[in-house]
Amino acid sequence: MSDVTRWWWVRHAPVVPAYMGRLYGQDDVPCDTSDAESMKVLSGLLPRDAVWITTHLSRTQATARAIADAGAPIPEPIVVRDFAEQYFGEWQGMTWDEMEAWNAPAYHEFWKDPWSNSPPGGESFADVVTRTKQAIGELTANHRGRDIVAIAHGGTIRAAMAVALDLAGAPGFSFRFDNLGLTRIDHMKGGTLRGRSGGLHGGNWRVAAVNVPAR
Repeated sequence: MSDVTRWWWVRHAPVVPAYMGRLYGQDDVPCDTSDAESMKVLSGLLPRDAVWITTHLSRTQATARAIADAGAPIPEPIVVRDFAEQYFGEWQGMTWDEMEAWNAPAYHEFWKDPWSNSPPGGESFADVVTRTKQAIGELTANHRGRDIVAIAHGGTIRAAMAVALDLAGAPGFSFRFDNLGLTRIDHMKGGTLRGRSGGLHGGNWRVAAVNVPAR
């Protein structure tokens, strides 16, 4: 068994235009999988004989099906709820202008420290990192030495990078992840470095690719 577990992260296809410009978070909104060329490219880039993962939100599942339809034979994906997008509570479905107009003090307080602060009724990004880290650790242990393809969300992939690079606060928001972009992070058993958050990161990780466009 290999001691290297390769995580292939793909952000889901773009949501349909009616939801663009809104903070949909964990709302289950539809996506547009009509970009056949990008789906075909991804089907060629992603490894065969991999473990596939989606979240419970339909936009990740629809994206996985579209990649499979483009030529990638995939198993039934494992549904991992802990890889869902950040939950924005009472702001879900609002535009940024609507959020500010609805509760300006809460809006401005949140943006002082979006890593640690939570939207009204929602979760902080630090919470997203915590649940993402736990799920990554469990899945890496269960599928050691395998390729793992995770069709997920921009926030989830950003959290995975924060885990791998031991980032917190503003540096944790330094990466952009486009729809259908591919990011690969490898976990190596036996790394020795430890950082502020403990667990799987630092010397255990190497970043092989970040936000590679599908075309």
